[in-house]
This record gives sequence, structure tokens and C-alpha cells, in this order.
Amino acid sequence: MSVDSPSTVVTPEQLLQLPDGNRYELVDGQLVERTMSMESAWVANRVGKVLSTYVDNTGEGDVFNSDASYQCFGEEADRVRRPDVSFIRQGRLSAEQFREGHCRIFPDLVVEVASPNDLYYDVQHKVQEYLTAGVTMVWVVDPPVRSVMVYRRGGPVERLEENDQLSGDPVLPGFAVRVGDLFPKAGAV
Repeated sequence: MSVDSPSTVVTPEQLLQLPDGNRYELVDGQLVERTMSMESAWVANRVGKVLSTYVDNTGEGDVFNSDASYQCFGEEADRVRRPDVSFIRQGRLSAEQFREGHCRIFPDLVVEVASPNDLYYDVQHKVQEYLTAGVTMVWVVDPPVRSVMVYRRGGPVERLEENDQLSGDPVLPGFAVRVGDLFPKAGAV
């Protein structure tokens, strides 16, 4: 499939066929390129690793990187999002959903890592899309200021600084990590 112009409407099925489709999200039939800085990619990998280690030890579910795509936005059938990290509780993902295209169920936890090119409005819009779709918790990780904003469906928003503990409750009971441990050590990079 060839995408000739920015006005070309792309379906979720066509997105799966694009050779570089994992670089894009789909909003209202339009491709939206996902770009990350090296720092943001490092932080997303670190968050995924910390979550995966916890989940591997507890068997609570599955952690996915940004290659996982979600088509779970109700009436917005032509919307596909690729969070930087996501988690789905054990027993919610069927074998068929695991193997076939875009995931049609919402994740329990979504992690978005801010990049220099991200606009505040766009990140907030994504957070609201996820919460409206049914996601229980969204973490927005901000590498330059070394903080995490925690959004809970139907609950308060919480800003955590470098020395605060980031908790997985209620999605991952017992999970906690110091926010500063999600970022590169000073002078390491």
C-alpha cells in the first residue's frame, strides 16, 4: 500500500500492512508519526523493563512495548494508538487477541513518555482518550523534569517528583518504584 499524500485516508487494516506501520498511530483515518528522542526511548525501555520484571515475578499479566497497537476507542473505530508501554492483566487477553492485528481491548495501564516534539495538548488528549476507553491508570513520564503525572479513571491527578514512589495500585498491587530510578543516572549519558 502506498500513502501518497497527507490527506490519504488509511484504515486500521491498511496500517497493519504498511512496512513501517509501527512508526504510526491512526487518528480519524490519518497517519500520525510517533517520534521519540533517544532519552525518551531509553526511559520507555527502562519503564518497560521495571514493569516486566515485576510482572514476571508475580504473573499478573503482560507488558507490551510501543509495537503493540490498540483499537479500543468505542465509536472511534479508525483510531489506533501505540502507547510507549502498556500492561494488560492476566486473563483479559484471549489467545486470538494476542495473535491478531490491533488489540481490541483496552489495557489496564498505559505509559506515555514525553518527547521534545510532543505538544502538551496532544498528550492530554491521548490521556483522556485512554481513560474514556476504560484504561484504569495512565502514567505520563517527563524525562527533562524527571517527574511522572499519574492519571486514574475517576480519580485525582497526582504529580510525582524524582524522590517520590510511583505505585501501581490498583492495577499492579504491591508494585512501587522510586521515580528517579526510571531515568538515566546523572552524567551516565
